[in-house]
Amino acid sequence: MKEPKPTEIDGRTGEGGGQLVRIACALAAVAGRPIKITNVRGNRGGGPRGGDGGLKSQHVSAIKWLAEATAADVSGLSIGSHTLEFRPRLRPSQLRDRAVNIAADSAAASTLLIFQAILPFLLFAGNGSGSEQAPIEVEITGGTNVAFSLSYEYLDQVLLPTLEAFFVGVRVDRRLAARGWSQGRAQRGRLQLTVHPLRAGEALRLRDPERVFGPEDFEIVAVDVSVVVPWEMQTSLTRALAQDLEDLFPGAEVCFRTVEDSGAESRIYVLLVARSATLRWGRDVLTSTPKKAKGKASSVSDSVSRKVSKELYEEVSRGGVVDEYLQDQLVVFQALAKGRSSFPCSDGDDDDDDDDDGGGAGGGEEGLEDAIEALSIEKRMRRDKAGEPFGEGSTHTATARWVTTELLPDVAWYNKGLVCEGVGIQMDKP
Repeated sequence: MKEPKPTEIDGRTGEGGGQLVRIACALAAVAGRPIKITNVRGNRGGGPRGGDGGLKSQHVSAIKWLAEATAADVSGLSIGSHTLEFRPRLRPSQLRDRAVNIAADSAAASTLLIFQAILPFLLFAGNGSGSEQAPIEVEITGGTNVAFSLSYEYLDQVLLPTLEAFFVGVRVDRRLAARGWSQGRAQRGRLQLTVHPLRAGEALRLRDPERVFGPEDFEIVAVDVSVVVPWEMQTSLTRALAQDLEDLFPGAEVCFRTVEDSGAESRIYVLLVARSATLRWGRDVLTSTPKKAKGKASSVSDSVSRKVSKELYEEVSRGGVVDEYLQDQLVVFQALAKGRSSFPCSDGDDDDDDDDDGGGAGGGEEGLEDAIEALSIEKRMRRDKAGEPFGEGSTHTATARWVTTELLPDVAWYNKGLVCEGVGIQMDKP
């Protein structure tokens, strides 16, 4: 039987970074489609432009596991490689080993980005005949607080709760066993998760496809705060955050979920999560104490608090149902799910930063109204052209949509990316 020709993807397209690689390999593994990515991370200075493009440790670690799980033929799977070919042979439902152990080559490689790359595959790895599927135990070592990546706290408090709230069948137990940083002295962290996959033959689907959001869904009832900073900053920073959040979100309860010693002045991390009864928006900061500010914990605390509190307030004020960093992370699940979904974000400017985790913008109140109308009024649906990155939002979000159309020909996006008609992929029953 003749080998199918791989889908070719130019890694310089759109955001042209690691997100494109992760999404393409994740979808190829789930759908069983061969791919070839050229100019890998080409917009990060790689290839003919020079610099440090090509695969990084976190990409190699994730793709290596996917290759083993799918018995894939793979070439170019090495750090710095600018061309990758990946031909999966087995589908997720054929996964037999229910223990996943991934150790990134670098302590600074993001465990969270590795998990993002393999989560879609794991969700469809149900291989039992009954209603109870054997769970998959996952342990990943590397960084948990890494520049240009979501943190464990963001995964735990924003991404997974949103997936679990909006999609039927998504259930992931998680625990941070050890924290690892990309800043300061190398320190390897450890992430432990239990993924409960969908049953074989079951499609991922929206919990409530007819859900229409009202003003009550946007009323902030609480702001959760996670603070991981040097101990000498803890008192001044928690005080500053409490005051700033009280001023910006009057009436909302400020809940300090985590106050932890980071162990070094080079490690300052804060996550704020605004919650309504149904939605949540996150904003965080990962930074270091400036050299000129060492010994001035109070002034650094005031600066960090003002920055992250203001950014959260601006995010919530834009009227989207998700924050700008969450929007592009949901694209893969929208494309794989059955039926229509819409997760409009904000109406700010596009985010063209060189971070690997992506971002999002566009939508606002008018975008939300348009999306709701489009979900229920067929004649207002206008299918998007998908020959290049498209739709509202950041370059990361637009690129993510484009990759889904390259790997899943039956996926359809409408109204400038506001609405996705997913393919409803499902695995054969054993």
